[in-house]
Amino acid sequence: MRAFSYDLHIHSCLSPCGDDEATPNSIAGLASLIGLEILALTDHNTTRNCPAFFEAAARYGIIPVGGMELTTSEDVHMVCLLPTLEAAMDFGAEVEKRRILVPNRREIFGNQRILDADDVVIGEEENLLINATTLSLEEGAALAERFGGVAFPAHIDRESNGIIAVLGSLPESPYFPTVELHDGTLEGRYRREQNLGNRRVIVSSDAHRLEDLSEAEHFLHLEADPTDPQSVRDALMELLSRERSERGAD
Repeated sequence: MRAFSYDLHIHSCLSPCGDDEATPNSIAGLASLIGLEILALTDHNTTRNCPAFFEAAARYGIIPVGGMELTTSEDVHMVCLLPTLEAAMDFGAEVEKRRILVPNRREIFGNQRILDADDVVIGEEENLLINATTLSLEEGAALAERFGGVAFPAHIDRESNGIIAVLGSLPESPYFPTVELHDGTLEGRYRREQNLGNRRVIVSSDAHRLEDLSEAEHFLHLEADPTDPQSVRDALMELLSRERSERGAD
């Protein structure tokens, strides 16, 4: 069992409101400097910068995870993580079919750039990525599971698109064994007030700018070889798909 530092909720310049400097290459490079080991790229409703991110991460010794921050039909943000790059791209292709296409207004939301691993712009998403899809919470979680991945509610401590703010509480179905906080100091309060029980709580940055990446201060204990990224991703999927143990040590 080894402790891995992580940030599992990061946006690149493809996300609306994402800084143009938050390129896949820059994200991976900065993460290596601040001591992060496992990093998930989770752009809004798309995985199209994941190939560049995986290539850049390999250069910097970062363990990359492909993912997405899905906006459900309930207007809830949900992080979806996949075990392989191929699974992430297949998941992204399925979500693409369920998007509601509204032209992006660059003057309001900014650019939505698709890059290669060397920061070269190879495309741009013309339709806004942040609006709700037609996938419900149930459907989104099931879709992630279909591709071997895991889904959990994003930033449950936030008013904007947080599941508790939108629905009033965590739903009984789908049941999420893992939830995400933006502010880790609130874990005790949310465990009490929302009856989290043995749900696993992770803390991630939801960074849209490079300077917002989490420092290496949050850790997950995984039975995995740090020199084998796929073994780490597999162990991560397994851990996040179940509650913590009674003693909370894992």
